[in-house]
Amino acid sequence: MTDALEARRRAILDELGVTAYRRRGSAAGAVRSATDEPAAAPRVAPPPGPDWPELAAAVAGCTLCALHRTRTHTVFGTGDRQARLLVVGEAPGAEEDRQGEPFVGRAGQLLNSMLRAAGFARAEVYIANVLKCRPPDNRDPNSEEAALCLPYLRRQIELVRPRVLLCVGRIAAQRLLGVETPLARLRGQVHELGGVPVVVTYHPAYLLRSPTEKRKAWTDLQLALRLLGDGDRT
Repeated sequence: MTDALEARRRAILDELGVTAYRRRGSAAGAVRSATDEPAAAPRVAPPPGPDWPELAAAVAGCTLCALHRTRTHTVFGTGDRQARLLVVGEAPGAEEDRQGEPFVGRAGQLLNSMLRAAGFARAEVYIANVLKCRPPDNRDPNSEEAALCLPYLRRQIELVRPRVLLCVGRIAAQRLLGVETPLARLRGQVHELGGVPVVVTYHPAYLLRSPTEKRKAWTDLQLALRLLGDGDRT
């Protein structure tokens, strides 16, 4: 890493309130060593199914659940459709519903900073939500809404074929992995979805309310980077 890039990374980490340390040896705690972590999924052709235009059209016209009655826009997803890292959030908020793009409010700005600290521009990753429509009053998605909407996300994952999935927040992780495990127990280890490693971290909105947890989120990002083979970025 050049001096200029290192200085920029440290400035972003300072913004996040995280002290930068270069990892030496294996990480402590629940994080397994690189030799114990599953190999990244090969980038093979996706299974048959709707391609991007058909999938986007299906989401835009979806009326499977009642959320279509209150939405302004569906929020399909954004970013590099051949990204190595795919970020999964919970559901659109008010600003996302207005603009039709995920993570565009204050939480989105923090997510962008986190990604830059890890060496990624927003455009270099793919970002999508479990739900494509905003639940009224930003309530948690219910099980029926998630079940009806998850096939859209799963197809996006199949089409992108990421090396690593990064789930931000308890709801996204539980719905995608099909578990009820608390976020504290989901963090710090490598999960798997269809052969793709999954890392779980805090939602940026939570980090805005609890800035002292940013250090833990940075540890989670480091784990994702190691799975990507980008440990030297940190």
